[in-house]
Amino acid sequence: MTSTPLEILLVEDNPHDAELTVRALANHNLANNLVHFSDGEAALEFLFGTGAFEGRDIRQQPKLVLLDLKLPKLDGGDVLRQIRANDLTQHVPVVMLSSSREERDIMMSYRLGANSYIVKPVDFEGFLEVVGDMGLYWLHTNVTPNC
Repeated sequence: MTSTPLEILLVEDNPHDAELTVRALANHNLANNLVHFSDGEAALEFLFGTGAFEGRDIRQQPKLVLLDLKLPKLDGGDVLRQIRANDLTQHVPVVMLSSSREERDIMMSYRLGANSYIVKPVDFEGFLEVVGDMGLYWLHTNVTPNC
């Protein structure tokens, strides 16, 4: 990892959805400083500089976390819970990006501290538009504290 600030941490286990997400962000020049993991455990190791990422400068946190709900090893709810419980990451915006429209999943995400919950559109163009607009909002319009 270079000294370039990390912009987006994408945690998505579906390779097709991950590719579409990166593509949508790239269409808006938002994918230059993106890191992708396909399971929740690896994402947390990265965020907190443990396991395979021992020694990583954990002061360099993403400006945005895009987090799928259904993940292997550690699901999105557990990842979100740990992000919110840590002083270093508690203010990082987390957007749940899920296929689930289940009210219990939406409520759980907000109860755990999600900043937004977006249901992935099933059509290609809709997916590109929603993810692109979301990236622009969270990286350029939204203001976060300097923690």
